[in-house]
Amino acid sequence: MPYFDHNATTPLAPIAREAWLRAQDEAWHNPSSPTRAAARVRIRLDAARERLAILLGGEPKRLVFNSGATEGVNAVFAYWAATLPPAARVGVNPTEHPCVLEAVRAHFGEARITWLAVTRDGVVVLEKLAALLAAGDVAAVAVMAANNETGVLQPWTQVAAFCRRVRAPFLCDATQWLGKLPGSGLGAAGWIVGSAHKFGGPKGAGFLQIAPDVDGFHAQLGGAQEHGHRGGTENYPGIAALLAALTEAETTKVLFETERLRGREGFEHAICAAVPGTRVVAAEAERLWNTVSLLLPHGENVRWVARLDKQDFQVSTGSACATGKAGPSPVLAALGLAPDEAKRVVRVSAGWDTTGAGWAALAAAFATAAPEVSPAANVVKS
Repeated sequence: MPYFDHNATTPLAPIAREAWLRAQDEAWHNPSSPTRAAARVRIRLDAARERLAILLGGEPKRLVFNSGATEGVNAVFAYWAATLPPAARVGVNPTEHPCVLEAVRAHFGEARITWLAVTRDGVVVLEKLAALLAAGDVAAVAVMAANNETGVLQPWTQVAAFCRRVRAPFLCDATQWLGKLPGSGLGAAGWIVGSAHKFGGPKGAGFLQIAPDVDGFHAQLGGAQEHGHRGGTENYPGIAALLAALTEAETTKVLFETERLRGREGFEHAICAAVPGTRVVAAEAERLWNTVSLLLPHGENVRWVARLDKQDFQVSTGSACATGKAGPSPVLAALGLAPDEAKRVVRVSAGWDTTGAGWAALAAAFATAAPEVSPAANVVKS
């Protein structure tokens, strides 16, 4: 089945599966136990942390393995809420993933959130952010690296530099960036989160990078695992698979970003010709090579998804974490789309194995589905 929902999750990479199975067979002991077998697992765990630090350009002691980005984000905001001044405000990119939007509201409330200005394509306006930081109007900042719905890339390196200048904490959700674009440099960004299942690793494995010179941070209380930052027995097989998948992506796959970008661009031309009136959301912005957000001329997105699914093509209406929630996507609302337009947006997200022929077949599938979801079609045909 042609799969175009990689931003929701990716299939387990063969190299990650191999690493996971090997770790389950050879390194299943609790790394905190006082035995030689456990010590060998501890050595592997420490080596994995060091390797991840090299890939990100950071420090091993600042990396905490966890269940994924959502856990990491919640832990960061909880720590900020406990350590920032009581009236401090957090500057947040309004096109963040639901885990960021919901967590920051829970820990700070709307009154202490400053929604950062973005362009019509959803890119944070650096000049306005710099002014907020310089004036002390925001004490911390959350800006993602790449958007999960539109693929828009944020200027996170510049945001990180602005925050360092005024010593403001910076959280960067790198979930969609990792495995698609080079991760080197993220180590210098401050607080970083990532999830393995977005780049060929297993679900339930991820990491959090702690900002430098942070004291008293506890993602969850319990034992002294993860250098005292996160209690609970480490999931070493999942960590081994995470590292295997990310290493493969960093050393082989991200090198072909430009080649893959041509496939996305060809699809955008094809779909706009195949379904007249279609518009690519944030078409002028720099975006991930694999992601296309389509504003279709008619029909609700759920009907498009259903008709494409019947043709064995898997796409989505947007963030998987927002499925089932009422109202338009906050991302699309921040871009100025009206509610009726947001209901006509379909997200397409390819993988490293997606070919030009696969992109062309998807465009043809959209053309086939178009009459079935047109205003003239009162019901979806079975």
